[in-house]
Amino acid sequence: MDVVFHTEQAVFNYRVAGIWIQDDRILLHRASDDHIWSLPGGRVEMNEASPASLQREFKEELDLSMTIERLVWVAENFFEYRGKKVHEIGFYYIVSNKIEEPIPTGQFHGIEGERLVYEWVPISELEEVILYPEFLKKALKDIPEKTEHYVVSN
Repeated sequence: MDVVFHTEQAVFNYRVAGIWIQDDRILLHRASDDHIWSLPGGRVEMNEASPASLQREFKEELDLSMTIERLVWVAENFFEYRGKKVHEIGFYYIVSNKIEEPIPTGQFHGIEGERLVYEWVPISELEEVILYPEFLKKALKDIPEKTEHYVVSN
């Protein structure tokens, strides 16, 4: 069971996401029917540690076994999505995987089919992308050595 709670007025969501950078590009994803990009990951399940959740999400969505390097950001994110207020707690980890093939260019889908769209985006072009939470556009250009906490209201 995912850690997400819905009320008539709002949604609480506990999310984990991976910061996967290769060749000065970062992997982003979005729902196929949406225009908002985010870092790949998903909801943490009840009684599941956040690193294990992130490993599970990469396995389910891309069939990849990821190494979780370290926690970079904890974000309390307050925003509106599809007419509802959302209160999201997000844990953002640096992840890695030793893939031998060159990273794909253009958009592609994971093993789940067309539900999600992925793309390796040059970090230098993040300002041109609708990426949430918005602090990531600048923060990904200078990743801190120690974990940082953000409170973000859109």
